[in-house]
Amino acid sequence: MAQNQFSLFKQKFFSSFFITQALGALNDNIFKQAIIMLIAFNTAFTGDTDPNLLTNAALALFILPMFLFSATAGQIAEKYEKSALIRKIKILEICIMALASIGFYTGSIWSLLGILFLMGLQSSLFGPIKYSILPQHLSDKELLGGNGLVEMGTFLSIIIGTVIGGLLTGWGDTGIRILCILILTVSFLGYLSSRYIPLTPPSQPYLKINWNPVTETWKTFKYAKANRVVFLAILGISWFWFYGALFLTQIPKFTQESLNGNENVATIILATFSVGIGIGSVLCEFLSGRKVELGLVPFGAIGMTWFALDIFFANPTSSYVGELGPIAFLSQEGAIRTLINCAFIGIFGGFFIVPLYALVQERCEKSHLARVIAGNNILNAFFIVLSAGLSAICLSNGMTIPQLFFLTAILNAVVAIYIFSLIPEFLMRFLIWILINTIYRVKKTGLENVPEEGACIVVCNHVSYVDALIIGGTIRRPIRFVMYHKIFKVPVLSFIFRTAKAIPIAGHKENPELLNEAMYTIAEALEQGEVVCIFPEGKLTSDGDMNEFKSGIERIIEKTPVPVVPMALQGLWHSLFSRKKVNKFIDRLKRLRTKVHLVVDKPLSADEADKDRLYTIVKELRDGKP
Repeated sequence: MAQNQFSLFKQKFFSSFFITQALGALNDNIFKQAIIMLIAFNTAFTGDTDPNLLTNAALALFILPMFLFSATAGQIAEKYEKSALIRKIKILEICIMALASIGFYTGSIWSLLGILFLMGLQSSLFGPIKYSILPQHLSDKELLGGNGLVEMGTFLSIIIGTVIGGLLTGWGDTGIRILCILILTVSFLGYLSSRYIPLTPPSQPYLKINWNPVTETWKTFKYAKANRVVFLAILGISWFWFYGALFLTQIPKFTQESLNGNENVATIILATFSVGIGIGSVLCEFLSGRKVELGLVPFGAIGMTWFALDIFFANPTSSYVGELGPIAFLSQEGAIRTLINCAFIGIFGGFFIVPLYALVQERCEKSHLARVIAGNNILNAFFIVLSAGLSAICLSNGMTIPQLFFLTAILNAVVAIYIFSLIPEFLMRFLIWILINTIYRVKKTGLENVPEEGACIVVCNHVSYVDALIIGGTIRRPIRFVMYHKIFKVPVLSFIFRTAKAIPIAGHKENPELLNEAMYTIAEALEQGEVVCIFPEGKLTSDGDMNEFKSGIERIIEKTPVPVVPMALQGLWHSLFSRKKVNKFIDRLKRLRTKVHLVVDKPLSADEADKDRLYTIVKELRDGKP
């Protein structure tokens, strides 16, 4: 297993796949940007045809194959071995680039537009493979980091390709010749790297392909909707492409009319935006502790809204003509603020998109993943078209580009609130993530002792009101916590506990009905293969020492014999949410950013576990060196 996301490059699969997909994205954008620049600035190519008409036709022809072929591509990716498919797709890319070179040489804009359609076809064939192949070669702990690197590579390739395509078309015939050689070379290098991608068995070798894209797309969406979290994650991904496409499309005009910058300044802004997404994508693994951390999604949405709003407040006017070069622009008041806003929109966009892709890969059935990704690509294309439509309507009715950014920021907040209201798990994970990354500094030891799958019981000492949040925010698997009903009802925390399906419990004398209901729910959860966490002391410590373990743990094991994983929390007694009394204000401040250590021991079989032995093990773990 990789030690961190960058050590993934030592794996034969990941390094070859990363290079293959990055070179593909690079070629797409060199070619696409070259056509757009030729349409905009070279009348020899466009003739008497309206450049705006040709620009819209170019974008439409690139997106159209996503609607027509994605459903079929998803089925093909399920049915056949993926590394061989990738090599065939790269050979197709070489052929398309050869045709493109002829088109550039002859100066036929209409043939180049037809080739752009073929590039869209090639991208629609590769898309379902791109994300469905990762879970077949990466472990769950590597999935988030792998997705982060892939997104970083994709967006850096987009901006590099955009810059190269624009520059070469400005160098006349010499630039066109270099462009033709470059796209052929990049496609050939992509094919060479694809030859090192190892064998990837098909997930559905006996699948009968439905060649009707309409009915197959409908079937795919019906399947995705059956898993509510996956489907809403797909909607979130599509919204990101709506948001991102709008900004990327409008940045050139925004640079000219609101920042008074020329095309070189626009390139800097685009580069800042894309590099930001790359940085945010890579940071996801570091911020989430190498697991799919849904708490980053609301965090990303907040940043995407906040910094988009600040772009509007920093640049409310649109009356310039684009006279300033990069140096003159950077000397203007507010220029650095605008660049910072663009960078942070990208960074928070990375926080938003990477966990969503990883979530789809983790929670979707592997036998349907490629088809679900294909459906996601269709929805992405639809949202990009909607983005273009909204921009056209708003700008044609007198709205300025800064005002359009303001509207998009507000829409982003509305969409985020809607999604998070439908899936409270996102907001719950966000609150947990904020807690364990601001108030506490959590060290983890022995997390590999928690079984990757199957039912088990986790037992731990009970030190503070937020023990469950720290454990739940640290361990990869979802956990059903059994907790005293009064702690379960603590304001704010109650929302998190309910969303996490915690199980409230009371003593036999206090509420025998609630106790019996809790025991039934625990048994049911274990029979379904879930992880259940119990605090056998039955109450918070009032003096820092452990209370004796109650016999309830033995009753649970006797009824449902499953492995028991002992663990202990160190350092929480001195933290903010324990019962330790503190009088001085300065001492209260010292309780912020407390160092906490979660220590996990090897699991015991049901026959080995009893309350006295578990007490001894947990106490030794607690008293060990932090």
